[in-house]
Amino acid sequence: MARILVFTAMIVLITSANAQENLRNPLIDYGAFSRNVAEVEALRETRRLTEEEFLKMAREPGTVVLDARSERLYRLRHVQGAVNLTFPEFTVDTLAKVIPTKQTRVLIYCNNNFVGAPDSMPAKEVASALNVSTYVSLYAYGYRNIYELGPAVDVAKSRLAFAGTEIVR
Repeated sequence: MARILVFTAMIVLITSANAQENLRNPLIDYGAFSRNVAEVEALRETRRLTEEEFLKMAREPGTVVLDARSERLYRLRHVQGAVNLTFPEFTVDTLAKVIPTKQTRVLIYCNNNFVGAPDSMPAKEVASALNVSTYVSLYAYGYRNIYELGPAVDVAKSRLAFAGTEIVR
């Protein structure tokens, strides 16, 4: 009986190891993602901007304001002058089309930077705010000149200009 149990345990371990090997994917690296998150944390904190700083930098030549939200939300309301490349579409080629060089200054924002526009800027769970994923992803692609809007700004009181179908003029 003991031999049968040992034999059964060995088969289960071998089968489990083979199953894990079959799940490996060279195109997905959680460890690298975790390392990027750790590297970015301190840098990101020094790159968060007030609304006034964001406005000033956005006006400077060569700066790209990137909106990584869905195209639907972008069409409803976005910071005027922002380019839209949705987060799921990030690749080496698509990023290169909207950000001229890895040294280009990139300003980012997300839904969680705005209040008062629930249809076009619906708040996400705080641990899932798009700014964090966008920052880490841009960093992983080699972009280092990234800044983000820091506060939650009331769209009705914002000094930022907005464009989109939700905007009443």
